[in-house]
Amino acid sequence: MLATNLIRLRAARGWSQEALALEAGLHRTFVAHVERQARNISLDNLERLARALDVAPYRLLKA
Repeated sequence: MLATNLIRLRAARGWSQEALALEAGLHRTFVAHVERQARNISLDNLERLARALDVAPYRLLKA
C-alpha cells in the first residue's frame, strides 16, 4: 500500500519523483525504489515523505 499511496498522492500534486524527493530531502532514486517496492523504508524517511506530501504518516500505509 505504501507504494500505491505514495504514487497517488505525488501524482495528485503534479509532482515528479524528483520534486517529491527535493521536498522531502531525499534522493530521487530512493523515491523511485520505494515506489517500485525495491527498497525498505525507515520510519524517519516515511515521516519525511508524509511531511512533504502534507499528510499524516499513517495515510501512506493505510489500505
